[in-house]
Amino acid sequence: MKLINPDPTLINDDIAPTPKEGRVWSVFNMAALWVGMVVCVPTYLLSGGLISAGMNWWQAVLTVCLGNVIVLIPMILNGHAGTKYGIPFPVFSRASFGILGANIAAVLRGLVACGWFGINTWIGGQAIYQLLLVVLGDGLAGEALPILGINLIQLLCFLLFWGIQVAIIWKGIESIKVLETWAAPFLILMGLALLAWAYVKADGFGPMLSAPSQFAEGEPKEGQFWSVFFPSLTAMVGFWATLSLNIPDFTRYAKSQRDQILGQAIGLPTFMTLFAFIGVAVTSATVVIYGEPISDPTVLLGKMGGGFAILISLFALTIATLSTNIAANVVSPANAIINLAPHKISFRTGGMITAGIGVAMFPWKLLASAGSYIFTWLIGYSALLGSIGGIVIVDYFLIRKTELDLNALYQRKGPYWYNKGYNPVAVVAMILGIAPNVPGFLVQAGLVGKESVPLVFQSIYTYAWFVGFFLSGIIYFIGMKMKNQ
Repeated sequence: MKLINPDPTLINDDIAPTPKEGRVWSVFNMAALWVGMVVCVPTYLLSGGLISAGMNWWQAVLTVCLGNVIVLIPMILNGHAGTKYGIPFPVFSRASFGILGANIAAVLRGLVACGWFGINTWIGGQAIYQLLLVVLGDGLAGEALPILGINLIQLLCFLLFWGIQVAIIWKGIESIKVLETWAAPFLILMGLALLAWAYVKADGFGPMLSAPSQFAEGEPKEGQFWSVFFPSLTAMVGFWATLSLNIPDFTRYAKSQRDQILGQAIGLPTFMTLFAFIGVAVTSATVVIYGEPISDPTVLLGKMGGGFAILISLFALTIATLSTNIAANVVSPANAIINLAPHKISFRTGGMITAGIGVAMFPWKLLASAGSYIFTWLIGYSALLGSIGGIVIVDYFLIRKTELDLNALYQRKGPYWYNKGYNPVAVVAMILGIAPNVPGFLVQAGLVGKESVPLVFQSIYTYAWFVGFFLSGIIYFIGMKMKNQ
């Protein structure tokens, strides 16, 4: 469909509807996209972190699988609009939040992606750092720099990997489909090779998977499954909560609804569960091999030894990090930044801003421990994005019955202009959905003491994404029905 008189300040080539000839992604391409994003170090860290938190291997894998089956639902639902209309997430959210209000949803989602960009860049830099330690010796490590908390060589490795990605962003991401398609089988092969190494070193799956999780002050943490299951399940949903919002950024290129639905169903839960098993199995194996659980593969890399093995592992980590970062953590925030001023900002500019913010967030501090990584970062932002997800899905399926006025999405008038470009119902619903989770987040982040926050709010925080999603969705539905009467 050709747009009629779109406002030039609301459109450019990057966020205009994808024409039919540009919608060429098949089931395989969609699945490969997910494999490229799923097979990454944060996935490995997350599943390994569950072992450290007290779960055994099958409990951790089951938790990861269930969380990804749950998040697949909003992933497919939001993907529908991208495939049907060829629009990215910032434009899609204009229908519910308003032409200008969409910037609220898009930027909040984009900031999270900037954080993920930084996390993955730090991981890539750490892989280079571990290689240098193996080749040049531990004497390379020095004192931690003030404020930063890392040594000079770690910082330089981080900036080197950051620079590689900036060069890719600067050249553009037209080859993203090719990158993900070729990276997917290679990454699966490398993951299985790592699993085979652990199997051999630990003398089989028996001792590997029966290894104790971890000890805290001399006391085993086993048997505390339920105390970590629910917040961990929320964290699993939160892990891909970002993509469940902006998946239209990719499904806009799908050939059909079947391609986007089947591709995502095959790519996300299947390979997330497989790689989670590899993560928990290898983490458990390190207890047998090294006498302690090592959930960070970049640290494990430094202990494995062997020059050729190190080089292959570094290459695999690099490909995994690039395929995840470029797809998941550059495209979406760049589109969000473009949406602020499409007539002034290009994809290249948006990508550079994304890279800059990713550095400024000090990502290594977000990964300081399994606890802060899973419970503060993941659940905290999942609560926020759950609220936005509930609103856009309710608006698209229950209020508009999947029918959008494509022309009006690019105009400063019509049904999506609301009140000076903002939909007050959406903004209020988002705030009310987020509010119950804030006290628990402040406790978890260590900003206030547990004694100062009622227990009920700490319990609500355990289900943060679900609370935000359903509460905001219900409030939005009621508010829009009242508004339209």
